[in-house]
Amino acid sequence: MKILVTGSNGFIGKNLCATLNVKGYEVIPFDKDTTKSLEECVKESDFVIHLAGINRPLNVEEFYDGNTNLTYKLIEILKEDGRNIPLLLSSSIQAKRDNDYGKSKKQAEDLVFEYGKNADVFVYRLENAFGKWGRPNYNSVIATFCYNIANDLDIQINDPNVLIPFVYIDDIVNSFISCINTKGSNEYLYVTPSYKKTIGEVANLIYSFKESRKNLQVINMKDEFSKKLYSTYLSYLKKDDFSYELKMNVDNRGSFTEFLRSDDRGQVSINISKPGIVKGNHWHHTKNEKFLVVKGEGIIRFRQIYSDEIIEYKVSDKKLEVVDIPTGYTHNIENVGETDMVTVMWANEAFDPENPDTYYLEV
Repeated sequence: MKILVTGSNGFIGKNLCATLNVKGYEVIPFDKDTTKSLEECVKESDFVIHLAGINRPLNVEEFYDGNTNLTYKLIEILKEDGRNIPLLLSSSIQAKRDNDYGKSKKQAEDLVFEYGKNADVFVYRLENAFGKWGRPNYNSVIATFCYNIANDLDIQINDPNVLIPFVYIDDIVNSFISCINTKGSNEYLYVTPSYKKTIGEVANLIYSFKESRKNLQVINMKDEFSKKLYSTYLSYLKKDDFSYELKMNVDNRGSFTEFLRSDDRGQVSINISKPGIVKGNHWHHTKNEKFLVVKGEGIIRFRQIYSDEIIEYKVSDKKLEVVDIPTGYTHNIENVGETDMVTVMWANEAFDPENPDTYYLEV
């Protein structure tokens, strides 16, 4: 199926075209730099998604040229084609406002609904869209905040309590694509879910993403908005800033490095032991751990603190297996190989120097 996408080089257009392509649709892109005429593109298409429009004009007339008149031209071409090709219009919640942008979008909506008397149409009123590839200082406040914070620039907030409804780009794209091969609607459509957040909330979240490289905190992915906002934020990182160093605690035995922390899922660390080195010889009341050797070979030993019996587990990178470290057992891990041994260690709680719950005792 051939899908014509006007405004294909814009924020929504790029995301939509990328998804249409991976889903196996043939995309006919149309933008201001397209060499084909709009008439030619319509003739090739089976479904039209009309994204093209103006929201930052040099003068008021451009609102009507880019929103109303372009939609009128597209519909006239569709009528001349005579196939009643389905048409989806990306409009805005601003269409209900009494300003030139709103009026121009409302007029475009009315034109599409009129065309819809003989064809399937879908008119979406979008709330504030955010996601990767949004232009800072143009598409949305989130694009601007993400870009500025990722690039160590200041952000401006006049009123942190202003409440704004946001919709995520993937949800927009999936909602648009769901309309293909379905019956049209004579009512306004809205993308769900919608997230109502204050400007202050959004800014604080994005700042916390930046800070997470220092405090190693894992973002709360259970919260859908945080998950989507974090994915958006990462897309604005500078090209030379994808990586960041961790603090390695190095001694003659090897190193121990904290990797990730969370408030309710514990901590992940990387332990490197040199050949012949034994680490550990301690036990915990409540803290528990999981060890996974991913390079080298070793032996993990346990002894219940009131017992003389020693339990041994041989571990190596030849067979990846997780070893649980139960409470009340003193334990150690020895590198019995000829190379450095690398162990991924998870603990059920982040290390607290004021309450380490760690007690020295030889196995």
